[in-house]
Formats: sequence, structure tokens, C-alpha cells
Amino acid sequence: MNGVTGRMGTNQHLKRSILAIRGQGGARACRGQVVLPDPILVGRNEAKLRELASQTGIAKYSTDLDACLSDPDYSIYFDARTTNLRVEGVKRAIEAGKAVYCEKPTADNFEDALDLYRRAKAAGVKSGVVQNKLWLPGLQKLKALLESGFFGRLLSVRAEFGYWVFDGRTQRCQRPSWNYRKEEGGGIIVDMLSHWRYVIDNLFGTVASVSAIGTTHIPSRIDESGREYACTAEDAVYATFLTREGVICRFNTSWVVRVRRDDLLTIQVEGTQGSAVAGLHDCVVQSLEDTPKVVWNPDLEKRVDYFSHWKPYRHGERFDNAFKAEWELFLRHVVCDEPFPWNLLEGARGLQLADKAFESWREHRWVDLEPLEE
Repeated sequence: MNGVTGRMGTNQHLKRSILAIRGQGGARACRGQVVLPDPILVGRNEAKLRELASQTGIAKYSTDLDACLSDPDYSIYFDARTTNLRVEGVKRAIEAGKAVYCEKPTADNFEDALDLYRRAKAAGVKSGVVQNKLWLPGLQKLKALLESGFFGRLLSVRAEFGYWVFDGRTQRCQRPSWNYRKEEGGGIIVDMLSHWRYVIDNLFGTVASVSAIGTTHIPSRIDESGREYACTAEDAVYATFLTREGVICRFNTSWVVRVRRDDLLTIQVEGTQGSAVAGLHDCVVQSLEDTPKVVWNPDLEKRVDYFSHWKPYRHGERFDNAFKAEWELFLRHVVCDEPFPWNLLEGARGLQLADKAFESWREHRWVDLEPLEE
């Protein structure tokens, strides 16, 4: 596990996924077996690795990636480092014949991401990319509604994501400074449009074209050492996607927005027979029968409680941590050869959308996406 000393790697991948799987006695596998992952922590900072190993009770850690890759006891390489470092580590793991599972985005540009997929395919190694939002309870409920036909014909999707990230002057920044440096792999387009690609493709239809505009609302911030630095990467993007099936998806994504909605992420789906709004955990619905007849009259005070016409959608399934759920699927893919479609090609598709969004922003026009086939 390379690069899990960061907040996301430590909390979601190590503690709430791998250690949680170990704590439950392993992940269910084929033929009545279980998979019990045995992690070794890898990174550049030995002191951080030692501290994390002590906190989690993991016995093994190393600063020598090549030694770990040459060890036949380790069959899976996981990468959660900063985006600009990921390609090099994944390439070395593929050359060593390891199965590869890594965070997204898999690179900071489309060409490198596609090259990783082609290398893995040529080497015959299995690969997976973190697509965690697909296993969020709110999105799982949306998926169940879609599969039930609740919406009728899909019309449009409107998503709002983000929160206010302090610039470090009045309060400490709650995101690392590299997120705002283009030269270090930062920027909200590469980061978040990689998410939105797999969310749209898996739920609403394949993305066919994009119109986007990005911006850097806050030009400078204070870094972890208390020094001011120039923000060279965008902190917001406002994008519209059109699927091959004709569904219009509008996603506002910003680290410079104050939250006044049900959740940090809300996705509203409109259909001819009903609508739904999903957050990270909850989902509410409004069927055609429950849709109120609204009449425009700005001269009257608002007397309708529009929220009262929405009903919570109850889905009986118990939902596990989203990262852990995908980890278990990938472990079964490696051990039992169960299907796992979210491979390095899916990572490349996310970077393709980011690249096309940059092109749209530069040229102020709609940009089409060419199909990427296995």
C-alpha cells in the first residue's frame, strides 16, 4: 500500500477498508474461502510509516518500493499517492507482474492514463481503479430506482458538489496545498471530473460531449508552512454533459461554495414518471402522482412547502463503507477471477473527460468524446 499516510489513504483505504476486512475475518471468496489481506505500508517518509504502523498494529513497512515489488508474497500493488507520482509507481508494479489497484485520477493527463491501461493489458495483469461513489448509499438507492423503472424516460440530471475550503488566512486550509498547484497534479477538473465520468456512465448513460468552464476564484492561499503561494490550478468547474442516450447532466463543482443544500453532494434526477434527489446517504423521491401543480405568481408570498411533497426512499439493504465495498470486489476479482469492470481503462475514461473539459474551457465550445473500447 503505497502512499496511505495521507488522510484519505489512512482513513478510507487502510483503516476502514483493509483493516476492517481483516477485522471481520476476511472478505468472502470463492469455494467457501475468504481473502485475508496482509498489508505492507510503503512510502518515502520512514517516520510517518513507522507512526502509522504503530497506530494500526501493522508490522511491516518499507521505503524501498522495488524490494516490495520483487517480493512474491505480495500480489497486489495499491497506489494512493499524489496524482503526479502515480504513473511511475503503477508502471513499475505492472512491470513486476502485480495486480494494480489505485486511486483516481490514475494520471494527470489522458495519454498517460491510457498508456497505463495498455501496459496492464499487454502484461496480462489485473487492474482496478477506485470508483467509490458508486457504492455510496445515496447512489445505490438511485441505482435501485433506475433499475425499477421509477423515473420512466430519463430527462436530466443536476448535481451540486463542494464546500468552502478556507484559504489559510482566517482558518487553516482543510485541503492540502498541492490541490491548488497545477504543476503538482492539482485542480478540481482532473480530480472531480474523473468521479463524474464513472457516476454518469454507470447510472445515466455514456458521456458523449461536454461543455465546461473552470476558474480560479481564490488566486492565492497559505500553505502548511504558513507561506503564501499562488494558486495555479482551478478551484471550480461548471460543466454540462450530454450522454449518448440524450440525457443532459449539469454538474457544478466547487471548493469555493458555502453549503446550503441537503448534503455536500446532491444529485437530482428528472424523469417523465418521477424525480429523485440523492445525497451521500439519503434519497427522496417525488412520483408523477405526488407532483404538485405549481403556478407562477410572484405577487403572493410563498405558501407552498415544496419540500413536503418529497418522500424518503427506503431501500432495505444495509450499506457498507463505499471504499471497503469496492476493495472486497477487487480482492475477489484477483483471487477468484470474478468480474470487475472498473479497470485502468475506466481511469483513462475519467482523464479523457477532464482533457475534453479543458479543451472546451479553452475554446469556449462543446467538445465530443471518442469512444474508448477494450
